Amino acid sequence: MKTIITSSGDNADSKFDLRFGRAAWFCVYDKETHTTNFIENSFKNSNGGAGTKSSEMAAELGAEQIISGHFGPKAKDMLEKFEIQMIELDDEELKVRDVISRIENN
Repeated sequence: MKTIITSSGDNADSKFDLRFGRAAWFCVYDKETHTTNFIENSFKNSNGGAGTKSSEMAAELGAEQIISGHFGPKAKDMLEKFEIQMIELDDEELKVRDVISRIENN
């Protein structure tokens, strides 16, 4: 299963980003292969529609779930349409590595 984790940087030691559409990076974590791939969010500075465009990108990447701090209403609508599960965590002290550890232990 592929999970996108919103991240402030391009490695597992980066802080978890509480924003979905405006997150700096997306960590694509594959639970079956235990691999990570960091993709820069090219929509983070968009004038509008960052959540919608990021949702479409998540679907193209084959994500089955996304872990972030907050999803805007338009992003939620799009992700529901794509049947991508949304998990909200409200802890800005987490690192991407911590989130991956939680996935592994569930």
